[in-house]
Amino acid sequence: MPGNSGGNPATHFGRQLRKERLSHGWSVHEFARRSGISVGHVSRIENGKRPPTLAVASACDAVFPERRGWFTEYYEESRAWMPAGFRSWGEYEDRAATLRVWSPVMIHGLLQTEAYARALLMTARGDTDEVIAARLASRMERQRRVLHRDDPPTAWFVIDELSLYRRVGSPEIMAAQCARLADIARLPYVTMQVLPAVEHPAGASELIVTDSAGYVEHMISGAVYTDEQTVSVMAGMFHTILSECYRASESRARLERMAEIWTGGSQATAKPTGGRASRPPRARA
Repeated sequence: MPGNSGGNPATHFGRQLRKERLSHGWSVHEFARRSGISVGHVSRIENGKRPPTLAVASACDAVFPERRGWFTEYYEESRAWMPAGFRSWGEYEDRAATLRVWSPVMIHGLLQTEAYARALLMTARGDTDEVIAARLASRMERQRRVLHRDDPPTAWFVIDELSLYRRVGSPEIMAAQCARLADIARLPYVTMQVLPAVEHPAGASELIVTDSAGYVEHMISGAVYTDEQTVSVMAGMFHTILSECYRASESRARLERMAEIWTGGSQATAKPTGGRASRPPRARA
C-alpha cells in the first residue's frame, strides 16, 4: 500500500481520490453520480477538509475496482493511528451546536499550538515519525473543522491551572501556547475559564500495574486489563513517568519542604477574601 506522503491521512486519501477521478476523465459531478456521494462532500474529501468514512472508502473501491480495495484498506490503516474510542467522536463534534471541554494535566487538543502538540505527541512510546505526523495533522485539521468552521459551536473550555505550569517542549513553546489560549478566549463564541489547583473529582486519574494486570481510572469509571500486550504497554507508560521524576532523595526533600510550607502559615496558603479557593504554595526547586 502506498505510503502517506502527505502526513494527514484525510489529505492523502483525498489526493488519491482526485488522482483516480482525473485519470478517468470524470468531473466531480460524474464521480458523484457513479459513487452516490454528494458533490459537495466529494469536494471536501478531495481537499482534505473532511475525513473519509467506511461508506466513502467502500464507494471509492466500487468505482475504482482496479485499485483492488486500496481505499478501504487505507481507511482501516489510518484508523489504527488514533485511539479506538475516539474514532466515531468526530461525527458528533462536527455537528455540535454546543461544546463543553475539560482536560486535566495538559492543554486540550482543540487548543494546542502545533509546536505544543508535536512535543506532546513525540513522547508517545514506539510511535513512528509517520504516525506522529498523521496525528499532528489530524489534530490541526480538527481545530479548523470545529472552532473555525462557518458555524462554530458555542464552546466552554475549562483549563486546568496546573497545565499552565507543566512544561511541554520548552519555555518558548509554553509562552506561545499561553498566548494562543488568550487569543482563543477572545473569540465571541468561546468562554474560557481556569480551574485553580483545588480538590475536584474531575481531576481523577490513576494507573496501577502488577506483573499480570493493569488498572486505569477516570472520573466516571475504571477498567482492569489482563492481556499481556496491554499490561506491557501500561508498564512501559509507568516507566516513562518514572524516567521524568526527581530522584528518590530529591523527592523526599521536596515533600518535606512542601509540608513545612503548608503548615508554616505561608501567605500562599492563606484563603483569599471573598471565598475564592486557595492556590498551592510555590516551593523553590
